[in-house]
Amino acid sequence: MSKQLPPAHPFDDDKLKEECGIFGVVGVADAANFLALGLHALQHRGQEAGGIVVHDPEQGFNSARRMGYVRDNFTSAEVIKTLPGNVGIGHVRYSTAGNKGQTAIRDVQPFFGEFSMGGAAIAHNGNLTNAAALRRDLIDRGAIFQSSSDSECIIHLMARSMGRTIPDRMEEALRKAEGAFSVVAMTRTKLIGVRDPRGVRPLVLGKLGDGYALASETCALDIVGADFIREIEPGEMVVISAEKGVQSHFPFRPQPSSFCIFEQVYFSRPDSIYGGRSVYETRRQIGVELAKESPVEADLVCPVPDSGTPAAIGYSHESGIPYGMGIIRNQYMGRTFIEPTDAIRNMGVRLKLNVNRALIAGKRIILVDDSVVRGTTTRKIKDMLLDAGAAEVHFRIASPPTAWPCFYGVDTPQREKLLAAQMNEEEMCAHLGVDSLKFISLDGLYRANGIEQGRDNSCPQYCDACFSGEYPITPTDMVAKGFELKTAG
Repeated sequence: MSKQLPPAHPFDDDKLKEECGIFGVVGVADAANFLALGLHALQHRGQEAGGIVVHDPEQGFNSARRMGYVRDNFTSAEVIKTLPGNVGIGHVRYSTAGNKGQTAIRDVQPFFGEFSMGGAAIAHNGNLTNAAALRRDLIDRGAIFQSSSDSECIIHLMARSMGRTIPDRMEEALRKAEGAFSVVAMTRTKLIGVRDPRGVRPLVLGKLGDGYALASETCALDIVGADFIREIEPGEMVVISAEKGVQSHFPFRPQPSSFCIFEQVYFSRPDSIYGGRSVYETRRQIGVELAKESPVEADLVCPVPDSGTPAAIGYSHESGIPYGMGIIRNQYMGRTFIEPTDAIRNMGVRLKLNVNRALIAGKRIILVDDSVVRGTTTRKIKDMLLDAGAAEVHFRIASPPTAWPCFYGVDTPQREKLLAAQMNEEEMCAHLGVDSLKFISLDGLYRANGIEQGRDNSCPQYCDACFSGEYPITPTDMVAKGFELKTAG
């Protein structure tokens, strides 16, 4: 008999929530226009709120912070007109610290601070694992916080630094921070980018006309017509100005790289590039590895759109089983639809996904999805396929079982709410009521990422803590609250 998990919200889409997206430009006229476009390309990384800060030599610093989508808040001429300047940064947010899922306007980045040498703004993607300890210490020393965001700690640490320049102060502040951080910041004339020593979260550099751009993903460079130069290295700080170009140094003690492997599985857009390889190709190769590891006789391979599509294409190609769009996504459903009455709640995922009955009826279906978190949506999709006449439903998952929470900038359920933390693969199969359920192995995931020998258990090249329970950076605050780390063996 399968174990029971706490019920999830009826509208829960059973996915790990994207972290945040950051974008910055310097040396371009009308920077706000480029920032709005870049943030629009990064909207998948955060849909709760967005913000822009710019600087103009005559009008000084100006900012706009809004709840909701970029397209609804930063595309009108009236708004852009209030944001003049040739240097600026922007941020799209999904809450991963503070009041999760309850973003207030005071938590919307970028954050701004006025220092003795001038003003500066900062936007952060990731999560500081010692933020609670830092906040307590700062409050004890007189700091007054305006938000619940861990990112504000960086501003307060900069205010207490004795550094002579803004980059010096930021460097000193980030040396006290633990966890994952990709940061874009700005002064009156400079754009600054920093990546944590392990490079958990992404940050890329591009050339934009006579200026430069920093972004979470290369797809944001594409939308503004910037030429991709390179990724910011783990532990690197770049200070960029129109006059001096890109100045780089490495202020942190070198550590092994631990780039988040779930960026390759789900978070990043498939048209982005990391390590010289497209995310799409990596996801397609995940499907190839999955077909090698877990074949099954079936009539049709279908993705759970849209994140399961590249892996399903790879699975179909490797297995020789035809590919088909057995589930169609409603592309126009926003975060709010209509008042969630009981009747609407009962519709569940049907508001977002619909079965292509003519294709599904009478067939044995392999359904490829990127992950299983709580399992609530997986069960609903299975029911929809059976209602449409599917003869069998086999799930193939393009990531290993998600059994551990992330503390590095992803809004993950508590461990007791993760299906894979409570059940093994056979128990999950019975709980979901499917004909078979198989996840790609951790070694298979590494092979799909171009590491032919699989995972090096002594020194993994990625952060895979959500699958392995091996945290490359100790989650200091959570351990202090009683979170038990995985023990050896």
